[in-house]
Amino acid sequence: MPIKNRLAETHAEIIGWRHHLHAHPELGFEEHETAAFVAKKLGEIGADKVETGVAQTGVVAVIKGRTDSKGRVIGLRADMDALPILEASGVDYPSQNAGVMHACGHDGHTSILLGAAQYLAETRNFDGTVVLLFQPAEEGGGGGRVMVEEGVLDRYGVQEVYGLHNMPGFPTGQFAIRPGALMASADEFYITVTGKGGHGAAPHQSIDPNITAAHIILGLQSIASRNVDPLESTVVSVCALHSDVDTHNVIPQQTRMTGTVRALNSDVRDMVEARVISIAKTIAEAYDCVAEVDYRIGYPVTVNDPTHTEYAAAAARAVAGDVDMETPPIMAAEDFSFMLNERPGAYIFLGNGDGPMVHHPAYVFDDDAIPAGCSWFVEIVEQRMPAQ
Repeated sequence: MPIKNRLAETHAEIIGWRHHLHAHPELGFEEHETAAFVAKKLGEIGADKVETGVAQTGVVAVIKGRTDSKGRVIGLRADMDALPILEASGVDYPSQNAGVMHACGHDGHTSILLGAAQYLAETRNFDGTVVLLFQPAEEGGGGGRVMVEEGVLDRYGVQEVYGLHNMPGFPTGQFAIRPGALMASADEFYITVTGKGGHGAAPHQSIDPNITAAHIILGLQSIASRNVDPLESTVVSVCALHSDVDTHNVIPQQTRMTGTVRALNSDVRDMVEARVISIAKTIAEAYDCVAEVDYRIGYPVTVNDPTHTEYAAAAARAVAGDVDMETPPIMAAEDFSFMLNERPGAYIFLGNGDGPMVHHPAYVFDDDAIPAGCSWFVEIVEQRMPAQ
Protein backbone atom coordinates (compact mmCIF):
# COMPACT_ATOMS: atom_id res chain seq x y z
CA MET A 1 0.00 0.00 0.00
CA PRO A 2 1.72 3.24 -1.13
CA ILE A 3 1.24 5.25 2.05
CA LYS A 4 2.91 8.65 2.28
CA ASN A 5 6.26 8.07 3.97
CA ARG A 6 5.76 10.87 6.48
CA LEU A 7 2.38 9.44 7.48
CA ALA A 8 3.96 6.05 8.05
CA GLU A 9 6.51 7.78 10.29
CA THR A 10 3.82 9.55 12.33
CA HIS A 11 1.52 6.53 12.54
CA ALA A 12 2.39 5.76 16.17
CA GLU A 13 1.82 9.38 17.17
CA ILE A 14 -1.61 9.43 15.50
CA ILE A 15 -2.51 6.14 17.20
CA GLY A 16 -1.70 7.84 20.50
CA TRP A 17 -4.10 10.65 19.65
CA ARG A 18 -6.85 8.17 18.83
CA HIS A 19 -6.38 6.16 22.01
CA HIS A 20 -6.60 9.38 24.03
CA LEU A 21 -9.81 10.35 22.27
CA HIS A 22 -11.20 6.85 22.68
CA ALA A 23 -10.59 6.95 26.42
CA HIS A 24 -12.38 10.30 26.73
CA PRO A 25 -15.56 10.00 24.62
CA GLU A 26 -18.24 12.68 24.67
CA LEU A 27 -21.78 12.76 23.32
CA GLY A 28 -23.07 15.15 20.67
CA PHE A 29 -22.73 18.86 21.45
CA GLU A 30 -20.83 17.89 24.61
CA GLU A 31 -17.44 17.40 22.91
CA HIS A 32 -15.70 20.09 24.98
CA GLU A 33 -12.57 18.12 25.89
CA THR A 34 -12.43 16.59 22.42
CA ALA A 35 -12.65 20.00 20.77
CA ALA A 36 -9.99 21.41 23.09
CA PHE A 37 -7.67 18.51 22.24
CA VAL A 38 -8.26 18.97 18.50
CA ALA A 39 -7.73 22.74 18.66
CA LYS A 40 -4.52 22.29 20.67
CA LYS A 41 -3.11 19.82 18.14
CA LEU A 42 -4.04 22.06 15.23
CA GLY A 43 -2.20 24.92 16.88
CA GLU A 44 0.85 22.74 17.49
CA ILE A 45 1.04 21.56 13.89
CA GLY A 46 0.90 25.11 12.58
CA ALA A 47 -2.60 25.55 11.14
CA ASP A 48 -3.01 29.09 9.81
CA LYS A 49 -6.31 29.60 11.61
CA VAL A 50 -8.25 27.68 14.25
CA GLU A 51 -11.83 28.56 15.18
CA THR A 52 -13.60 26.88 18.09
CA GLY A 53 -17.21 26.97 19.24
CA VAL A 54 -18.51 26.31 15.72
CA ALA A 55 -21.93 24.63 15.80
CA GLN A 56 -21.53 24.74 19.61
CA THR A 57 -18.58 22.37 20.01
CA GLY A 58 -17.08 22.04 16.53
CA VAL A 59 -13.65 23.18 15.35
CA VAL A 60 -12.70 24.63 11.96
CA ALA A 61 -9.11 25.15 10.85
CA VAL A 62 -7.41 26.54 7.75
CA ILE A 63 -4.16 25.41 6.13
CA LYS A 64 -2.85 27.38 3.19
CA GLY A 65 -0.76 25.91 0.40
CA ARG A 66 2.57 27.26 -0.80
CA THR A 67 0.70 29.12 -3.50
CA ASP A 68 -2.86 30.21 -4.17
CA SER A 69 -3.00 31.07 -7.85
CA LYS A 70 -6.61 30.03 -8.50
CA GLY A 71 -8.43 30.67 -5.23
CA ARG A 72 -9.32 26.99 -4.78
CA VAL A 73 -10.77 25.87 -1.42
CA ILE A 74 -11.43 22.25 -0.41
CA GLY A 75 -13.21 21.15 2.77
CA LEU A 76 -12.29 17.95 4.62
CA ARG A 77 -14.65 16.75 7.35
CA ALA A 78 -14.43 14.42 10.35
CA ASP A 79 -17.02 13.77 13.08
CA MET A 80 -16.07 13.81 16.77
CA ASP A 81 -18.95 12.53 18.93
CA ALA A 82 -19.43 9.19 20.67
CA LEU A 83 -22.46 7.04 21.48
CA PRO A 84 -24.37 6.26 24.71
CA ILE A 85 -23.11 2.66 24.80
CA LEU A 86 -21.44 0.74 27.63
CA GLU A 87 -18.13 -0.42 26.19
CA ALA A 88 -17.29 -4.13 25.90
CA SER A 89 -14.41 -3.92 23.40
CA GLY A 90 -11.69 -5.31 25.67
CA VAL A 91 -9.10 -2.73 24.54
CA ASP A 92 -6.46 -1.58 27.03
CA TYR A 93 -7.45 2.09 26.61
CA PRO A 94 -11.20 1.85 27.33
CA SER A 95 -13.67 4.65 27.85
CA GLN A 96 -13.28 6.45 31.15
CA ASN A 97 -16.77 7.91 30.83
CA ALA A 98 -19.17 5.20 31.93
CA GLY A 99 -21.90 4.49 29.41
CA VAL A 100 -20.26 6.52 26.65
CA MET A 101 -18.17 4.88 23.94
CA HIS A 102 -16.60 5.64 20.58
CA ALA A 103 -18.52 2.73 19.08
CA CYS A 104 -18.66 4.22 15.58
CA GLY A 105 -14.99 5.09 15.10
CA HIS A 106 -15.30 8.86 15.20
CA ASP A 107 -12.16 8.89 17.32
CA GLY A 108 -10.48 7.28 14.32
CA HIS A 109 -11.96 9.77 11.86
CA THR A 110 -10.85 12.71 13.98
CA SER A 111 -7.34 11.33 14.37
CA ILE A 112 -7.08 10.60 10.64
CA LEU A 113 -7.98 14.17 9.76
CA LEU A 114 -5.55 15.50 12.37
CA GLY A 115 -2.82 13.31 10.86
CA ALA A 116 -3.61 14.60 7.38
CA ALA A 117 -3.61 18.16 8.71
CA GLN A 118 -0.17 17.67 10.24
CA TYR A 119 1.19 16.43 6.90
CA LEU A 120 -0.42 19.25 4.92
CA ALA A 121 0.86 21.89 7.33
CA GLU A 122 4.39 20.49 7.08
CA THR A 123 4.53 20.11 3.30
CA ARG A 124 2.16 22.80 1.96
CA ASN A 125 2.50 20.94 -1.35
CA PHE A 126 -0.67 22.31 -2.91
CA ASP A 127 -2.05 25.40 -4.60
CA GLY A 128 -5.02 26.70 -2.64
CA THR A 129 -6.60 26.41 0.80
CA VAL A 130 -7.76 23.47 2.89
CA VAL A 131 -10.56 23.93 5.41
CA LEU A 132 -10.71 21.25 8.11
CA LEU A 133 -14.21 20.67 9.49
CA PHE A 134 -14.22 18.85 12.84
CA GLN A 135 -17.94 18.38 13.29
CA PRO A 136 -19.87 17.68 16.48
CA ALA A 137 -23.03 15.64 16.98
CA GLU A 138 -23.25 13.36 13.96
CA GLU A 139 -25.03 10.68 15.98
CA GLY A 140 -28.54 12.07 15.71
CA GLY A 141 -27.76 15.64 16.72
CA GLY A 142 -27.36 16.97 13.21
CA GLY A 143 -24.10 18.82 13.80
CA GLY A 144 -23.51 18.88 10.05
CA ARG A 145 -26.81 20.66 9.55
CA VAL A 146 -25.91 23.19 12.22
CA MET A 147 -22.56 23.90 10.56
CA VAL A 148 -24.31 24.50 7.26
CA GLU A 149 -26.97 26.70 8.87
CA GLU A 150 -24.27 28.76 10.57
CA GLY A 151 -22.80 29.44 7.14
CA VAL A 152 -19.46 27.70 7.73
CA LEU A 153 -19.09 26.57 4.12
CA ASP A 154 -19.90 30.06 2.85
CA ARG A 155 -17.77 31.86 5.42
CA TYR A 156 -14.68 29.82 4.55
CA GLY A 157 -15.40 29.74 0.82
CA VAL A 158 -15.49 25.93 0.62
CA GLN A 159 -16.01 24.86 -3.00
CA GLU A 160 -16.08 21.07 -2.63
CA VAL A 161 -16.12 18.79 0.40
CA TYR A 162 -15.02 15.25 1.23
CA GLY A 163 -15.39 12.84 4.13
CA LEU A 164 -14.85 9.19 5.05
CA HIS A 165 -16.25 6.55 7.36
CA ASN A 166 -14.65 3.34 8.52
CA MET A 167 -16.48 0.18 7.52
CA PRO A 168 -16.12 -3.18 9.30
CA GLY A 169 -16.31 -6.11 6.93
CA PHE A 170 -14.14 -4.42 4.28
CA PRO A 171 -10.39 -5.21 4.18
CA THR A 172 -8.42 -2.80 6.35
CA GLY A 173 -7.16 0.18 4.38
CA GLN A 174 -9.22 -0.56 1.26
CA PHE A 175 -11.79 1.86 -0.12
CA ALA A 176 -15.36 1.54 -1.41
CA ILE A 177 -17.56 4.20 -2.98
CA ARG A 178 -20.34 4.71 -5.49
CA PRO A 179 -21.80 7.70 -7.32
CA GLY A 180 -25.30 8.78 -6.33
CA ALA A 181 -27.05 7.58 -3.19
CA LEU A 182 -24.57 5.94 -0.81
CA MET A 183 -26.49 6.16 2.49
CA ALA A 184 -30.17 6.56 3.30
CA SER A 185 -32.25 9.34 4.72
CA ALA A 186 -33.38 8.89 8.33
CA ASP A 187 -36.67 10.17 9.73
CA GLU A 188 -38.47 9.40 13.00
CA PHE A 189 -42.11 8.96 13.86
CA TYR A 190 -43.95 8.95 17.19
CA ILE A 191 -47.55 7.74 17.12
CA THR A 192 -49.84 8.09 20.13
CA VAL A 193 -53.05 6.04 19.98
CA THR A 194 -55.79 7.08 22.40
CA GLY A 195 -58.72 4.80 23.19
CA LYS A 196 -60.75 4.19 26.33
CA GLY A 197 -59.17 2.39 29.25
CA GLY A 198 -60.90 -0.18 31.38
CA HIS A 199 -60.79 -3.56 33.09
CA GLY A 200 -59.07 -6.38 31.24
CA ALA A 201 -61.98 -8.66 32.11
CA ALA A 202 -64.49 -6.33 30.41
CA PRO A 203 -62.92 -5.38 27.07
CA HIS A 204 -66.36 -4.64 25.58
CA GLN A 205 -66.59 -1.63 27.88
CA SER A 206 -63.25 -0.25 26.62
CA ILE A 207 -61.70 0.83 23.34
CA ASP A 208 -58.39 -0.97 23.31
CA PRO A 209 -55.51 1.15 21.93
CA ASN A 210 -53.22 -1.91 21.99
CA ILE A 211 -55.34 -3.72 19.39
CA THR A 212 -55.38 -0.56 17.29
CA ALA A 213 -51.62 -0.10 17.63
CA ALA A 214 -51.06 -3.69 16.52
CA HIS A 215 -53.08 -3.11 13.36
CA ILE A 216 -51.21 0.15 12.70
CA ILE A 217 -47.88 -1.68 12.98
CA LEU A 218 -49.03 -4.27 10.47
CA GLY A 219 -50.40 -1.56 8.21
CA LEU A 220 -47.10 0.32 8.23
CA GLN A 221 -45.34 -2.82 6.98
CA SER A 222 -47.45 -2.66 3.82
CA ILE A 223 -45.76 0.59 2.77
CA ALA A 224 -42.51 -1.01 1.64
CA SER A 225 -44.24 -4.07 0.17
CA ARG A 226 -47.20 -2.39 -1.56
CA ASN A 227 -46.55 1.33 -2.00
CA VAL A 228 -42.88 1.46 -2.99
CA ASP A 229 -41.42 0.34 -6.32
CA PRO A 230 -39.74 -3.03 -5.66
CA LEU A 231 -36.57 -1.64 -7.24
CA GLU A 232 -36.38 1.09 -4.60
CA SER A 233 -35.10 0.57 -1.05
CA THR A 234 -37.21 1.61 1.93
CA VAL A 235 -37.32 0.67 5.59
CA VAL A 236 -40.25 1.37 7.94
CA SER A 237 -39.54 -0.04 11.39
CA VAL A 238 -41.54 0.29 14.59
CA CYS A 239 -38.87 -0.08 17.24
CA ALA A 240 -40.62 0.64 20.54
CA LEU A 241 -44.13 0.17 21.92
CA HIS A 242 -45.37 1.38 25.31
CA SER A 243 -48.73 1.85 27.01
CA ASP A 244 -49.63 3.98 30.00
CA VAL A 245 -50.18 0.93 32.22
CA ASP A 246 -47.94 -1.93 33.29
CA THR A 247 -50.21 -4.50 34.80
CA HIS A 248 -51.90 -7.70 33.64
CA ASN A 249 -55.55 -6.72 34.01
CA VAL A 250 -55.94 -3.10 32.83
CA ILE A 251 -56.62 -1.99 29.28
CA PRO A 252 -54.70 1.27 28.78
CA GLN A 253 -56.00 4.64 27.74
CA GLN A 254 -53.03 5.31 25.47
CA THR A 255 -50.39 3.35 23.60
CA ARG A 256 -47.34 4.95 22.01
CA MET A 257 -45.02 3.65 19.34
CA THR A 258 -41.90 5.05 17.78
CA GLY A 259 -39.89 4.06 14.77
CA THR A 260 -37.66 5.00 11.89
CA VAL A 261 -38.07 5.48 8.14
CA ARG A 262 -35.16 5.06 5.73
CA ALA A 263 -35.07 5.72 1.97
CA LEU A 264 -32.53 6.20 -0.81
CA ASN A 265 -34.79 8.40 -2.92
CA SER A 266 -36.18 11.75 -1.79
CA ASP A 267 -39.49 11.27 -3.64
CA VAL A 268 -39.99 7.88 -1.99
CA ARG A 269 -39.12 9.48 1.33
CA ASP A 270 -41.90 12.06 0.92
CA MET A 271 -44.42 9.41 -0.11
CA VAL A 272 -43.60 7.22 2.89
CA GLU A 273 -44.12 10.15 5.25
CA ALA A 274 -47.61 10.73 3.84
CA ARG A 275 -48.47 7.02 4.06
CA VAL A 276 -47.30 6.67 7.67
CA ILE A 277 -49.55 9.52 8.73
CA SER A 278 -52.53 8.34 6.67
CA ILE A 279 -52.33 4.70 7.75
CA ALA A 280 -52.01 5.55 11.44
CA LYS A 281 -54.93 7.97 11.45
CA THR A 282 -57.33 5.94 9.32
CA ILE A 283 -56.73 2.64 11.10
CA ALA A 284 -57.18 4.37 14.45
CA GLU A 285 -60.45 5.88 13.24
CA ALA A 286 -61.66 2.47 12.05
CA TYR A 287 -61.20 1.16 15.60
CA ASP A 288 -62.82 4.20 17.26
CA CYS A 289 -59.46 5.49 18.48
CA VAL A 290 -57.52 8.66 17.73
CA ALA A 291 -53.94 8.62 16.47
CA GLU A 292 -51.65 11.61 16.79
CA VAL A 293 -48.55 11.42 14.59
CA ASP A 294 -45.38 13.36 15.31
CA TYR A 295 -43.26 12.84 12.18
CA ARG A 296 -39.78 14.31 12.38
CA ILE A 297 -37.64 14.86 9.29
CA GLY A 298 -34.04 13.89 9.94
CA TYR A 299 -30.96 13.40 7.78
CA PRO A 300 -31.34 13.53 3.99
CA VAL A 301 -30.01 10.93 1.58
CA THR A 302 -26.20 11.01 1.31
CA VAL A 303 -25.64 11.57 -2.41
CA ASN A 304 -22.19 11.51 -3.99
CA ASP A 305 -21.71 13.84 -6.95
CA PRO A 306 -20.65 11.59 -9.86
CA THR A 307 -17.72 13.79 -10.97
CA HIS A 308 -16.39 14.23 -7.45
CA THR A 309 -16.85 10.52 -6.80
CA GLU A 310 -14.30 9.97 -9.56
CA TYR A 311 -11.94 12.45 -7.87
CA ALA A 312 -12.35 10.61 -4.56
CA ALA A 313 -11.76 7.25 -6.24
CA ALA A 314 -8.65 8.51 -8.02
CA ALA A 315 -7.17 9.56 -4.68
CA ALA A 316 -8.09 6.18 -3.19
CA ARG A 317 -6.42 4.33 -6.06
CA ALA A 318 -3.23 6.29 -5.45
CA VAL A 319 -3.29 4.99 -1.87
CA ALA A 320 -4.69 1.46 -2.09
CA GLY A 321 -4.71 0.42 -5.74
CA ASP A 322 -8.08 -1.11 -6.56
CA VAL A 323 -11.22 0.68 -5.35
CA ASP A 324 -14.69 -0.86 -5.13
CA MET A 325 -16.72 1.55 -7.28
CA GLU A 326 -19.95 -0.44 -7.05
CA THR A 327 -20.36 -0.92 -3.34
CA PRO A 328 -24.09 -1.19 -2.60
CA PRO A 329 -25.73 1.65 -0.69
CA ILE A 330 -26.61 1.06 2.95
CA MET A 331 -29.69 2.10 4.90
CA ALA A 332 -27.75 3.76 7.70
CA ALA A 333 -27.74 7.56 7.58
CA GLU A 334 -25.06 10.24 7.79
CA ASP A 335 -25.37 13.97 8.38
CA PHE A 336 -22.48 14.71 6.03
CA SER A 337 -25.44 14.64 3.65
CA PHE A 338 -26.24 18.24 4.66
CA MET A 339 -22.83 19.37 3.43
CA LEU A 340 -23.16 17.39 0.20
CA ASN A 341 -26.51 19.10 -0.39
CA GLU A 342 -24.68 22.43 -0.28
CA ARG A 343 -21.44 21.61 -2.10
CA PRO A 344 -20.33 18.97 -4.61
CA GLY A 345 -18.17 16.30 -3.06
CA ALA A 346 -18.06 12.68 -2.05
CA TYR A 347 -18.14 10.33 0.91
CA ILE A 348 -16.07 7.14 0.92
CA PHE A 349 -15.89 3.98 3.04
CA LEU A 350 -12.53 2.97 4.51
CA GLY A 351 -12.13 -0.72 5.35
CA ASN A 352 -11.85 -1.56 9.05
CA GLY A 353 -11.29 -5.32 8.72
CA ASP A 354 -13.27 -8.11 10.35
CA GLY A 355 -14.99 -7.54 13.66
CA PRO A 356 -18.21 -6.25 15.19
CA MET A 357 -20.16 -3.65 13.24
CA VAL A 358 -20.28 -0.01 14.28
CA HIS A 359 -22.68 0.81 17.15
CA HIS A 360 -21.86 -2.52 18.81
CA PRO A 361 -20.38 -2.46 22.34
CA ALA A 362 -17.53 -4.72 21.20
CA TYR A 363 -16.63 -2.61 18.14
CA VAL A 364 -12.92 -1.75 17.76
CA PHE A 365 -11.45 0.75 15.32
CA ASP A 366 -8.47 -0.77 13.45
CA ASP A 367 -5.45 1.52 13.89
CA ASP A 368 -3.86 -0.03 10.81
CA ALA A 369 -6.42 1.87 8.71
CA ILE A 370 -5.08 5.25 9.86
CA PRO A 371 -2.25 5.73 7.30
CA ALA A 372 -4.60 4.92 4.41
CA GLY A 373 -7.21 7.38 5.66
CA CYS A 374 -4.67 10.14 6.19
CA SER A 375 -3.11 9.50 2.79
CA TRP A 376 -6.51 9.64 1.09
CA PHE A 377 -7.27 13.07 2.53
CA VAL A 378 -3.83 14.29 1.47
CA GLU A 379 -4.19 12.84 -2.03
CA ILE A 380 -7.54 14.58 -2.48
CA VAL A 381 -5.88 17.91 -1.73
CA GLU A 382 -2.73 17.36 -3.78
CA GLN A 383 -4.59 15.94 -6.79
CA ARG A 384 -7.38 18.52 -6.82
CA MET A 385 -5.09 21.47 -6.09
CA PRO A 386 -1.69 20.48 -7.54
CA ALA A 387 1.28 22.59 -6.51
CA GLN A 388 2.39 25.24 -9.01
